[in-house]
Amino acid sequence: MPEHSVTLEAFGDAAWRVRLPEGVDARALLDALRALPGVVDAVVAERHAVVSFDPCAPPAGVESAVERASSQPGAAMAAREHVVGLRYDGEDLGEVARLTGLTPEQVAELHAGGTYVVACIGFLPGFAYLRGLDPRLVVARRATPRPRIGALSVGIAGPYTGIYPFASPGGWSLIGTAVGFTPFDARTGAALALGDHVRFRRASP
Repeated sequence: MPEHSVTLEAFGDAAWRVRLPEGVDARALLDALRALPGVVDAVVAERHAVVSFDPCAPPAGVESAVERASSQPGAAMAAREHVVGLRYDGEDLGEVARLTGLTPEQVAELHAGGTYVVACIGFLPGFAYLRGLDPRLVVARRATPRPRIGALSVGIAGPYTGIYPFASPGGWSLIGTAVGFTPFDARTGAALALGDHVRFRRASP
């Protein structure tokens, strides 16, 4: 990667935002940024990272951390694998089938046949945006979000699928309900981490 190719942008009084190059190892970058002296926290998404810091001691080495995570992928802790039981009983399953030209059973088979990667975490504590959805299942967000979606509902929107950790408003199309899985625990935090792999196993209705 060419030297000085990483540019820091002010993001408020005590944070920087940086646009990430293609191929960056997001998990390695997150670990590296959080280890820098003076960094209060870091958030890594698919296209940008934000670094919050002590305003009295801005950290050095953010650019170098991004460059290393781009030129030496795989330096982070090995990704964990999770298998989540899923009942395909979501109230939008039929509508997703109609929009995609598939049957509800085909939607379930395609969704359960994928291996997903945690691309970023946000919206709610423990809500992981899982990339890897079969292109045949890509549908837009609902035109009108629901005021309340039940905890452990599994939805799809655009190229992502995800598990709602709590009851909340939401605009994704609901295709099922996760079984035997706790996305967030107050003592241990989020069950899924950046870069983890997730597979869904069909559960009995």
